[in-house]
Amino acid sequence: MLLAGCDGPQSTLAPDGPAAQAAAWLWWGMFAWFGLVLLLVVTLWLVALRRAPRQYSPEQARQVGLRWILAGGVLLPGLTILLLLAFGIPLGLRMLPLPLGGPPPLRIEVIGHQWWWEVRYPETGVITANQLILPVGQPVDVEVTSADVIHAFWVPRLGGKLDMLPGRRLSVRLRADREGPYRGQCAEFCGSQHAHMVLAVEALEMADFIAWQAARRVEPPIPREHAAAVRAFRPYCGECHRVAGISDGRRAPDLSDVGARPSLGAGTLAMEAGAMRRWLREHQQLKPHNGMPRHDHLPEATLDAIAAWLETLDP
Repeated sequence: MLLAGCDGPQSTLAPDGPAAQAAAWLWWGMFAWFGLVLLLVVTLWLVALRRAPRQYSPEQARQVGLRWILAGGVLLPGLTILLLLAFGIPLGLRMLPLPLGGPPPLRIEVIGHQWWWEVRYPETGVITANQLILPVGQPVDVEVTSADVIHAFWVPRLGGKLDMLPGRRLSVRLRADREGPYRGQCAEFCGSQHAHMVLAVEALEMADFIAWQAARRVEPPIPREHAAAVRAFRPYCGECHRVAGISDGRRAPDLSDVGARPSLGAGTLAMEAGAMRRWLREHQQLKPHNGMPRHDHLPEATLDAIAAWLETLDP
């Protein structure tokens, strides 16, 4: 019962990478040390309550007071700081993107927007949104910045938090040691929909990761049954959204593989049957103040056709 909070998709105490493991070790070390300090203080307090009062001369009182000041005000804090530095500095170095002895790490760019994530793979030109795909067992340098306000990049089970600042680029190194899904979250309040800024992270085996990127570098043909939806999408949606081979919008999430993502609206609505249709109709109710305008001017049949086509964008 007491350890129920030590697991879960956003638990820093269930690490799956070296940077997160270092943070977990640091937490457990601090927990153990300060637990001992608390035990010592409580023990001294109980002893003081049970002891019979003593009479001290002024000189004895001065010596006793000086002794407690030195022990509790200098020695204990000084020892605590030294232990934390000796324990924390080596662990902190494991969280930094220091040069590696072998091949350079994979580089991924993540740009924070209100309230979604833009994810770029510069080496292959792949662009996606609200999802971060990593290869298992390989160091990855995630270079973060912001397009508007301050955000914070955080995948608790893989590494520490890093602020995303407009006009600056910072880097955090991650490595996933286990295949599977993880959950990232903006960790800096960035507006009314801050809670709905989830980053779906997944670690794939290297062969699957290469195949994932290769599939997104191919422009899929437009099925004949969705040609009308594509024609409607271009003038109304394509100015903001990019779909590979169809539109080049840069103001909103890239939709080239939107049908393969686990959610819509950066974690607002699970991707399931009918979700895309509901999102296009009700996005301002589901995620108020998001940057996409209402589509009241479009016939429902057109929205349904666009939704049906977008759901097929699953490379």
